[in-house]
Amino acid sequence: MRIRFAFLTALLLSGTALPAGAEEVQGALPPDAATPPPAAPTKQGRLDQLFAELKRERNEKAAERIAGRIWNEWNQSGSASVDLMMQWAQKATEDQKFDVALDFLDQVVTLQPDYAEGWNRRATVHFLMKNYGKSMADIDRTLQLEPRHFGALSGLAQIMAETGHKQSALEAWQKVLAIYPMMRSAQNQVSTLSEELAGEGI
Repeated sequence: MRIRFAFLTALLLSGTALPAGAEEVQGALPPDAATPPPAAPTKQGRLDQLFAELKRERNEKAAERIAGRIWNEWNQSGSASVDLMMQWAQKATEDQKFDVALDFLDQVVTLQPDYAEGWNRRATVHFLMKNYGKSMADIDRTLQLEPRHFGALSGLAQIMAETGHKQSALEAWQKVLAIYPMMRSAQNQVSTLSEELAGEGI
């Protein structure tokens, strides 16, 4: 049975008539007092701000907290049904029931193809199953939707390393550090791979 989810966001911008006499009161207020409050930042706006902070931050623990807030934004699909399927997929993955996890994640990316984290989570499951080609395809889709996805880039780097492509792995880790300079695992991998490649070049 196919279930269709319709996602509708209505934004109403309408002028409302002022009650009698309110024109005079409003006119007596300072100019900025009548200005409506600024709109709450969008998800994209919040992410842009967090990524700017992440790039500037030089304290590892503080950077981890910022990265955690970015993950929280990424995890919000905007759909209770999709969020529930993501939770089920996570539980199945933890239980190593990868086929079950893929069933849920296939539904997620079908229902919400612009939800980057759905593709990233499916890429992770494919990686755990050593389906590297499928994992890379999902990573590619994730990065099309969110080029700053350091989780997907980390996954790409790991696949490159697993398949013996050290130079490509190094480049992927360097892209991670350009976004998240204080990621310790990326720093370590860049150092290790740089030394290995230098040694091989001698």
